[in-house]
Amino acid sequence: MARYYRYRLPPWAKKCIVVAESVTLPLFIFQLIRTIFFPTTFDVLLTLMLGGIFICFYMKWI
Repeated sequence: MARYYRYRLPPWAKKCIVVAESVTLPLFIFQLIRTIFFPTTFDVLLTLMLGGIFICFYMKWI
């Protein structure tokens, strides 16, 4: 199994990860507020997915 380290990636891939990492928290907060007011199945699943991605970035798993 190949292991990919964030710091060994090409510069364009590192920039994409940094952008995704900085955008994830505001999107997660917006989606959480939207899910609280208008809970649909899609919103709940999207909130869980964004929360999981945010946790992965926070724990440096990605």
